[in-house]
Amino acid sequence: IKADAYILATGHSARDIFTLLHRKKLLIEAKPFALGVRIEHPQALIDSIQYHCPVRHEFLPPASYSLVQQVEEKGVFSFCMCPGGIIAPASTDPGELVVNGWSPSKRNNPFANSGMVVQVQEEDAIKSLKGLENDPLLMMRFQQMVEQEAFKAGGGGFVAPAMRMQDFVNRKISAALPSNSYLPGLQPADLQQVLPSFIYNSLAGGFKAFGKKLKGYLTNEAVVVATESRTSSPVRIPRDNDTLAHPQAGNLYPCAEGAGYAGGIVSAAMDGERVAEKIAQKIFS
Repeated sequence: IKADAYILATGHSARDIFTLLHRKKLLIEAKPFALGVRIEHPQALIDSIQYHCPVRHEFLPPASYSLVQQVEEKGVFSFCMCPGGIIAPASTDPGELVVNGWSPSKRNNPFANSGMVVQVQEEDAIKSLKGLENDPLLMMRFQQMVEQEAFKAGGGGFVAPAMRMQDFVNRKISAALPSNSYLPGLQPADLQQVLPSFIYNSLAGGFKAFGKKLKGYLTNEAVVVATESRTSSPVRIPRDNDTLAHPQAGNLYPCAEGAGYAGGIVSAAMDGERVAEKIAQKIFS
């Protein structure tokens, strides 16, 4: 389709587009992102921690939380917290396992889940993927590697590997797992075999710190599910600071999350607005 301008606004998991651009020799860059797990507690437990009373009053909404901690120079933080929510499979390729979370509008599910992730820099990925130092798809390859390990540890069928929270901190495989919202099912597994050591160690340190901030948060009533890896794009598609067009293609406009310029729904919409305004100025000036 011939046009004056093309807006490339894929999501952060459009690996086919990243691969296509690389194959066509259009410039792309590896980009830091965050990777970790989904952690799920009974909603009643989070309510009691946050509201400081045994039972949540009927007029109070299901409680949420936002946590961040620096552990050995790595940022560990909660992401996309879902009160009264559900953990769901979110894989995009065969042989890989990704989990995500969401809340129904009433937030009336008996569980509360949140992504809990660790910053991943290029130097971290290089340690796991020797020989790919100059590969612009390095961070995507790292993401794929962990997702494939999670799939194998779960045994297939989107069954996810998991540990109870205190067992995770104590590096002990859980004998059994608590009730949870993940419908494909959970499999007790050693997540040290799934997650790179710097991610596992950072999460374990973060959980200990969060247990001190929120009394009762660090508990074996909670389950840690691998892996939450789609926090943001592992690739950046470069663009000119002034025109917002790709430096090698003046009518191609990388935009929003998939291009590495947004980190959520609202910021993606704002970036789309910026790009649309630039194109309008170019066409109508």
